[in-house]
Amino acid sequence: MSRMKIDGSRTLWYERPALDWNEALPVGNGRIGAMVFGDPRRERMMLNEDTLWSGEPADTNNHGALPHLARCRELIAEGKYWEAQQLAEANMLSVDTEAYQPLGTLLVDVEALRPEAPSGYVRQLDLSRALHTVSYEEDGVVFTREAFVSAAEQALAVRLTANRAGALSFTASLESPHPAETSAWDGALVMSGRAPVSIDPAVIYAPGRGAAFAAALRAVDTDGRIETLEDGRVRVSGASRATLLLTAATSFAGYDSDPAGGPDPVPRCMQDLADASLAPYDTLIERHTDSYRAFFDRTDLRLAAGGEEGLAALPTDERLARVGQGGADTGLAELYFHYAKYLLISSSRPGTQAANLQGIWNHHLTPPWRSNYTININTQMNYWPAEALDLHELAEPLYDLIGELSVKGKETARIHYGARGWTSHHNTDIWRRANPVTGSASWSFWPMSAAWLCRHLWERYLYGGDRAELAERFYPIMREAARFALDWLVPDGSGRLVTSPASTPENLFLDEQGRKCSLSAGTTMDLSILSELLRSVIDAGIELGLDEAWRPELQDALDRIEPFRIGNKGQLLEWSEEFEEESPGHRHFSHLYGMYPAEQIDLVRTPELAAAVRRSLELRLAAGSGHTGWSCAWLVNMWARLGNGDEAHRYVAQLLAKSTYPNLLDAHPPFQIDGNFGGAAGIAEMLMQSHAGELRILPALPAAWPEGSVRGLRARGGYRVDIDWRGGDWTEIRIAAERDGYCAVRLAGERSGRDRRRGRPGGAVWDG
Repeated sequence: MSRMKIDGSRTLWYERPALDWNEALPVGNGRIGAMVFGDPRRERMMLNEDTLWSGEPADTNNHGALPHLARCRELIAEGKYWEAQQLAEANMLSVDTEAYQPLGTLLVDVEALRPEAPSGYVRQLDLSRALHTVSYEEDGVVFTREAFVSAAEQALAVRLTANRAGALSFTASLESPHPAETSAWDGALVMSGRAPVSIDPAVIYAPGRGAAFAAALRAVDTDGRIETLEDGRVRVSGASRATLLLTAATSFAGYDSDPAGGPDPVPRCMQDLADASLAPYDTLIERHTDSYRAFFDRTDLRLAAGGEEGLAALPTDERLARVGQGGADTGLAELYFHYAKYLLISSSRPGTQAANLQGIWNHHLTPPWRSNYTININTQMNYWPAEALDLHELAEPLYDLIGELSVKGKETARIHYGARGWTSHHNTDIWRRANPVTGSASWSFWPMSAAWLCRHLWERYLYGGDRAELAERFYPIMREAARFALDWLVPDGSGRLVTSPASTPENLFLDEQGRKCSLSAGTTMDLSILSELLRSVIDAGIELGLDEAWRPELQDALDRIEPFRIGNKGQLLEWSEEFEEESPGHRHFSHLYGMYPAEQIDLVRTPELAAAVRRSLELRLAAGSGHTGWSCAWLVNMWARLGNGDEAHRYVAQLLAKSTYPNLLDAHPPFQIDGNFGGAAGIAEMLMQSHAGELRILPALPAAWPEGSVRGLRARGGYRVDIDWRGGDWTEIRIAAERDGYCAVRLAGERSGRDRRRGRPGGAVWDG
């Protein structure tokens, strides 16, 4: 058969099955996920449920840490940084987090009509409908297999069809990497087991402990014969159509509840299965599509580029390989943008857990970095596009995580540091551990993540303007994080306040003896984050009319923090002193936080600091930085804030060429999903920015995107923005206001006389 014609602008597609996990395609509904391999003979769908983690609630704080804090600070004040680090690592850290776990695998073995390989094979993931499809021909019969995970039904649906009566026969079974049993139950196969109680020092199971899990599978809506076989499989024979429905659940009952005593997951699975079985397949897919498109269709991006016609008709892996060899493919960046929307909708919905380091897709018992919540950049990056792409409801699980973590973080603040308020470090898990984990202080000793997470709460208000939500839900959390900040800041002897011990995530400097050190006082990222937190708490208090008597204390601390210093190379310093860097090309850009995601440094308002950021990037990149997926995505956003569209585009292209697997998932390597989300946020930032009290239209449009349009971008202040451009300049702008206010607009481009500012009061719709 000849190659199929598929529109690749909204579809990932391939002409062969996935050979490994990094080629399989993800489907999900926020809670249940599957990686689909698409083999015509033996389909594998590797399953996840977002509450299936190792472990159980526990006090993981180090009750012996506090007595060492004063001495650690003394050593740092004396310039004995290596000694301070040794002290902290020996006495002030704690245990690691638990790990996100796989649930199992759905196997579908299709009986062949002929021994020869099928022809005309295609597998595809339609992003506009969140639908995975496999099709092929065998002995003149066209077989089709569709799969999706419905948020409406809370079930995975797999529809198998053949266009000749009686040609379809298959068996379906379940297996798990955990100790599990499978049995027949009310016309379904039910697999049940328990997650490990720990993965340290090995994967450990304990009878009656840990999260129980279950999955239930049933064949419905078929014109063939259904049998339950003695070996624990379901067989459908002599059919032209059949639907498999799978549900999953665990005994998780909250971050502070022992899952061993949680609800039995089997009844929930059976109830969800019964509910899903009531509807015909056409109704299932319609409900699924309606639920999904209510999010996906809010924004749209179209990028036109001359000389690239026909690339969208190539299989996705061929396009990716072509870009990896230096070829241009503007449409692939467009597809990548929409794929990120798909992934966020599929891995984070109201009522689910937040998207973790791998979204919801993991097949390892001991996954890389435990597939946990890495909250010194990665979890935050997962949600960078949520507001700007009008997917704000999908950040609800993050807000839930922050609220729960703030409860555990109060104990950590008190036990570890004798401080008020709450804190958290660089990792957490479903049990909301807030303690510094074990290992190097360069990553573990960093109590700033709570303050960074509070940025997302304030951003929610800046975009949506919900005063009741701010007052009742978010401000109390922000206020307690600020209380910790006030207790954590210490005088530096010259009238300034600094943090001590302080680190800059995962980076090291060399002391006078050439030893690798991570702890000092007053790192730029620490002070930038805390300055931002104090400013937002002051502003929130003013908005709400709260804590007037407390504001002078907050303002005094804010005035005494000096977050930014410029070095002798013109760069923004990362530490309080110009130490020799252990890794000049480090992947983190922690000291540039004030430029992005924050707005303390701005191209227009603080040009000298912006120039220092640019110089810092130049030095880092010259030394080899930006080599991981999420780091490359951060660069896209940074260059966009600096107004350099061509440099931002360079890193969009590098993200695709060097940090993307065949299934378009981000490669750290290995897989981390943050680069997908950060990359999409960066593309949006290139087209519209809404910080610094104004809307900036096409602030970083690259020459590679001379023509296009974007619809539905959401801006701080309560605006929705549509932009059309041609010849590298805007042709039409539509701004819709959700509430009254003054809208300042900065237009970049030749038509407008570059960087002109315009304003329009009230809630008007303005057309350029």
